[in-house]
Amino acid sequence: MPGGPPGHESGTVAICPRPAPVRDNGRVLEMTREQFEELVSQALDRIPPELTRLMDNVAVFVEDEPEPGDPDLLGLYEGTPLTDRGEWYAGVLPDRITIYRGPTLRMCESQEDVVAETEITVVHEIAHHFGIDDERLHALGYG
Repeated sequence: MPGGPPGHESGTVAICPRPAPVRDNGRVLEMTREQFEELVSQALDRIPPELTRLMDNVAVFVEDEPEPGDPDLLGLYEGTPLTDRGEWYAGVLPDRITIYRGPTLRMCESQEDVVAETEITVVHEIAHHFGIDDERLHALGYG
């Protein structure tokens, strides 16, 4: 993503090598992995440059399905939020933001819904990178 710190994986969208099927519940929208990755990329591009410049040591991935225990999970942030990093924070693997294709397609009823939900999910997970919790995100409409 433009505006990320040099030498960091900030804002990249990577292809996960283990595809998982999207369950058919009679109303699942069809969208290829590549189309969904493009939506995630577009959502990342809409993040203001002032914020992307602050993102540090974070990578964004698209996967088809979350772990079996949470089949409706749309996105996941794993890492140390910027607000919790201190002098000790060095030499660590990048934080990981994962956006899940299957649950998003199952919950949305139109392509427009998928675009909107993908953008909300990307913003939600990036907000966790900045240390914003779920309660505040829900209050801001990104729940």
